[in-house]
Amino acid sequence: MEQIATFIAYLVAAGLFIIGIRRLREAETARSGNTLAGLGMIIALVATLFVGEFTPDLINALGIGVGVLLGAVLGAFSAQRVPMTAMPQMVATFNGLGGGAIALVAVSEFYQGRATSWVAVITALLTVIIGSISFSGSIVAVSKLQEIALSGSVTFPGQQVVNAIIVLLILALSANVLAGGAIAEVVGLSSFLTPFVTILILLVASLILGFLFVIPIGGADMPVVISLLNAFTGLAAAASGFVLSNYALLIGGTIVGASGTILTQQMSSSLGRPLSSIVFQGIVAPEQDEEEEEREVHEASAEEVGSYLKNEAEKIIMVPGYGLAASQAQGAMYELMQALEDEGKEVKFAIHPVAGRMPGHMNVLLTEADVPYEQLYDMEDINPEFEETDGVIIVGANDVVNPVARDEEKQTAISGMPILNADHAERVIFIKRSLGPGFAGVDNELFYQDNTWMFFSDANQGLHDIAEAVKNA
Repeated sequence: MEQIATFIAYLVAAGLFIIGIRRLREAETARSGNTLAGLGMIIALVATLFVGEFTPDLINALGIGVGVLLGAVLGAFSAQRVPMTAMPQMVATFNGLGGGAIALVAVSEFYQGRATSWVAVITALLTVIIGSISFSGSIVAVSKLQEIALSGSVTFPGQQVVNAIIVLLILALSANVLAGGAIAEVVGLSSFLTPFVTILILLVASLILGFLFVIPIGGADMPVVISLLNAFTGLAAAASGFVLSNYALLIGGTIVGASGTILTQQMSSSLGRPLSSIVFQGIVAPEQDEEEEEREVHEASAEEVGSYLKNEAEKIIMVPGYGLAASQAQGAMYELMQALEDEGKEVKFAIHPVAGRMPGHMNVLLTEADVPYEQLYDMEDINPEFEETDGVIIVGANDVVNPVARDEEKQTAISGMPILNADHAERVIFIKRSLGPGFAGVDNELFYQDNTWMFFSDANQGLHDIAEAVKNA
């Protein structure tokens, strides 16, 4: 009877996971999707601890209860206090912790001797390796995004050789575990390299590999890396669920792994580079020529921009980027949208797939500011409209509108990346602090076009000033 109840609970939880993830596709339904997925996790947790075969004694129940309580408090605190600009870091942190926890669960299974069959041993080994890579790789991703350490593309001589040696070591250690320590016995290390000690060394080697795997990848590709590591964690969870005969872990992990893999492929396509190029080469920002001549730009004032938008422009497209998020300027962008619509202007928003630091970053920010979701357009839908657009307002975006990406004669970090065709509009208006390049370190040719105006300002203040200028023009 208990087994039937557990199975039904896991089935309900899996259904809620699937529905929840499906609803995350739209900003309007994302909140309810999150709630449904969370409810599914609660059902799975209760079924695992109190309905199924696992019935903890008092001491274990207290330990589990403390862990659940601490996790709930930390999760709620993070959700409330972490700003939207740091959401990618929080996602990467939680993802890494998930991978690390699953790897430790697999180590525990080896320690307790529960991995007995060949299939269980192979699955547990994969869980240790993948979970550890996800953990250390996610920590590096957080460090890069938060600009704590390892910014840009970090490489050293012989890096690929070192990676290859570590991979071979991982394979040899895994073979020793599968052989029950026989390989260590052949080389005379059986007294030291017991199967469990081998697992611990394998854990450390995988952590090092995860670290070396991510450090060469530049900040512009971190959204892809986060998605890939998320897929890794899902696969590790599914493998762990197989070893533990836990359907919730198996189904949930498979769903996360599959969705993360699809998202990773879509994002690498949006960058115009194969995933292998991103993972194995990374982005190396080109060195800027210090003796390069300063190029002239047309610097505009808020009043000049406001007058043009009010008196000459009819159709306007806004392009948000990470600078908008950093300044928390989504409210000011909504204010400008309202000021323009009050003047009878048509306003749309162009969202590049990798704008910001994680998929959907801009959509969430603008929806949070009450921008109607139907006015948010994906790149492939909005690109044909730029040629008939009077004014494009670019706020904090850079690489995703840089025409250099289309230039086949120049080899840069963004070459081949599909971009928003903002340069095709009649007038381009940049709200930006300086002429500094974006994450990829590539100078933006759009700054110097004859139809481009540069309004140097903080995103929040700049949008507010232009909105006031539109109202008073």
